Amino acid sequence: MDLTYTEEEQEFRARLRAWLAEVLPQLPPKPSPDDWPGRRAYDAGWQRRLYDAGYAGLHWPADAGGRGATPTQHLIYLEETERAGAPYVGANFVGLLHAGPTIAAEGTAEQRARWLPPVLRGDEVWCQGFSEPDAGSDLASLRTRAVRDGDEYVITGSKIWTSHAEVADWCELLVRTEPVSEAVPKHRGISWLAMPMDAPGVTVRPLRTLAGSTEFAEMFLDEVRVPVANRVGAENDGWRVTMVTLSFERGTAFVGEVVACRRTLGELARTAKANGRWDDPVLRRRLGRLYGEFGALWRLTQWNVSESERSGGVPGIGGSVFKLAYSHARQELYDTAAEVLGAQCLSLEEEWTLDRLSSLSYTIAAGTSQIQQNIVAERILGLPKGR
Repeated sequence: MDLTYTEEEQEFRARLRAWLAEVLPQLPPKPSPDDWPGRRAYDAGWQRRLYDAGYAGLHWPADAGGRGATPTQHLIYLEETERAGAPYVGANFVGLLHAGPTIAAEGTAEQRARWLPPVLRGDEVWCQGFSEPDAGSDLASLRTRAVRDGDEYVITGSKIWTSHAEVADWCELLVRTEPVSEAVPKHRGISWLAMPMDAPGVTVRPLRTLAGSTEFAEMFLDEVRVPVANRVGAENDGWRVTMVTLSFERGTAFVGEVVACRRTLGELARTAKANGRWDDPVLRRRLGRLYGEFGALWRLTQWNVSESERSGGVPGIGGSVFKLAYSHARQELYDTAAEVLGAQCLSLEEEWTLDRLSSLSYTIAAGTSQIQQNIVAERILGLPKGR
């Protein structure tokens, strides 16, 4: 992509910067990290402000409710909102970054009209029902069963690590609509459904993380009925649709976090200069190397976003390269933060501590680093599959 800015893009940046300066001081105080209904309301309120100002779904296609912005405008938006300290997508990250883009790419006109506007307005929150107790990295081994009964599927099974199930209205749900057999390998026979979370038979049990938060949950499904009309894509074609979802999750969903990490790196350098840690040449070299790594990740982000736009809005397999590098760089960033901050990183009351604990999950979430290495080896480098 062209890394210089046109006059129109500079005007877009100026308008966005002025709007952020006006609206951010009007936001209410952030709710407690443990108050998920409050956090949902806060995040939804911010999303509504974006929607009313024309910034919601900025890079989504116009026929999906977005503005059809250019890749450069999208990246300017991310840079400016992060620079200003604006809220991120929060509790509806699944709807805005995974499910919504998948429906925009794969859904029917009726499905797009039903589900996308409420996501963009902040009216409805989504969660992700992919992983199961015995199907994590090997997602195709999922066992949650959906049996067709007329115009409905009857679903029985369980999910785990269901993000924000405690406040969600809808779930992007993977189910097995045809049993595995010699004629049906495990990657087939899977379907992608939109399941209402208030349907009878849905039970949510929160899971407490190492940091004490409960943004993940177990979900139990006992003969839950979901209309066949809620299936995105053809029956038994859910694995292909899932690859579209995962390409968004790995390819473009983390772009705002790269900007945030670059800001965090600057804060660490300033802190090290203030508390005397800057005198350590080993630490300075480590901070300098991280600066280079996150600079390279930002350029890779620009490339991935551009590739996504050129391929109809769906990121390519370059997302796996990004996910692999970013996960490890983020962990090293917060390990370095512990060196700079010392005892300050030992209290669960400190945001630095929570961010460091959260960073441990990044080599697992959205596909483990081992899975990403396999994808890079097989689909990019053309190496043979391991036995």
